[in-house]
Amino acid sequence: MRRAEIVFIPTPAVGHLVPIIEFAKLLLDRDDRFSITVLVINPPFAPAALDAYIQSIAASHTRIKCIHLPQVDPPPQELFRSSVEKWFTDFIDSHKAHVKEAIVSSVLSHSILLAGLVVDLLCTAMIDVGHELGVPSCVYFPCNAACLGFSLYLLTRHDQVGIEFSESDPELVIPSYVNPVPSSVLPSVVFHKEGYISTVDHDRKLKEAKGIIVNTFHELESHAFSTFLDDGIPPVYAVGPLINLKGHTNSEANQGEHDKITKWLDDQPPSSVVFLCFGSGGSFVAPQLKETALALERSGHRFLWSVRLASPPGLDDTIPTPSDCQKLEEVLPAGFLERTREIGMICGWAPQVEVLAHKAIGGFVSHCGWNSILESLWHGVPIAAWPIYAEQQINAFQMVRDLCLAVELKLDYRCGSELLVADDIEKAIKCLMDDESEVRKRVKEMSGKSRKALGNGGSSFASLGLLIETMLGNDVAPME
Repeated sequence: MRRAEIVFIPTPAVGHLVPIIEFAKLLLDRDDRFSITVLVINPPFAPAALDAYIQSIAASHTRIKCIHLPQVDPPPQELFRSSVEKWFTDFIDSHKAHVKEAIVSSVLSHSILLAGLVVDLLCTAMIDVGHELGVPSCVYFPCNAACLGFSLYLLTRHDQVGIEFSESDPELVIPSYVNPVPSSVLPSVVFHKEGYISTVDHDRKLKEAKGIIVNTFHELESHAFSTFLDDGIPPVYAVGPLINLKGHTNSEANQGEHDKITKWLDDQPPSSVVFLCFGSGGSFVAPQLKETALALERSGHRFLWSVRLASPPGLDDTIPTPSDCQKLEEVLPAGFLERTREIGMICGWAPQVEVLAHKAIGGFVSHCGWNSILESLWHGVPIAAWPIYAEQQINAFQMVRDLCLAVELKLDYRCGSELLVADDIEKAIKCLMDDESEVRKRVKEMSGKSRKALGNGGSSFASLGLLIETMLGNDVAPME
């Protein structure tokens, strides 16, 4: 039996790393001819969750090997303050020589054949390393198919216009979206020159790939897939939904919080709790937390609320927990904690996947990160869309306007923008928790389709099979 090695080069961020490793595990479970080497880029500010997850990777699968690349000096802090995207692009690019050396010394020097590279969207510079070594590369695209269509649209527009977008631009006709797209919901990065240019550079490298792997499924985004017919577009493989259904707890403190949350949910009626959680980067200023609390209390619904308070400039974000009552009492409406203690729970960190899987959860107020959207659809939990940054606004637009799979709270909300008042939040929560809503019915139907897509004979199962055939045709002989 022929065996082949694949080198994965993920972006060192939890939201990128987890789904690409879930894809690696799926590939290995599907075909035992593969083994995988993960080249780990070490960021200068790695959170504990990232370190813990990396440590767990090799332990979870015997055919995954992790190689930590040498630490490099990061770009200047001034660049980080002016453009996070440009800073991150330059930081990743500075690892090219180390990536090449690791592949030559640790992969090509062995007797096994190299089938290719799988690089994250933000690591597209490593396609150049593949070219140098004669190794084909596939890009793992961590967003959805419609967003991939926007990336391809962006290239065409850039060649015609050559400048970044403005929020005053008219609505855009982007082929991968059913409806015209307001400029106000475009990803934040395309409004700023340095980040925009970095994005264009990444998107241009997509066309050099052997294939593009997307964490989605055809039944969810059939319209977007129908637009990928241009001869200049590499084959697009839908292999999702890729979800870490087991979740991960990275500390004893988190385990304690996990147990308290689970015990509380076990005591709640089925589909009675609205869950509010906004990802690892989702924080709000005190006045917004107060408006949210007022909305929750007025709605009358049970709630589990993961709270992150945005600190004043120059300070780190803090995550209040139930034990931090004094800080919460200062931020939330007077008497809120006491009045709602029978129907609500506030936490800091929350085991999102496990919470969404719990029978007590009836709705999810979410930032609309793509991983969160897939998790909610898998478990049949409808979303109220409250995006914050990155591509979350255009995800929210697609879910609400194109797919009718979410309730609109505020599609063009951005971190630091205007205050959302309690009345609007309360209205969205009540709509979200309506047992007879069309959105809820559509989400339940899509939940079934998401599970069938991964099963034998499903659309993602078939797409992965085609990708495996392509990869096994990519063998590069080991060095003599």
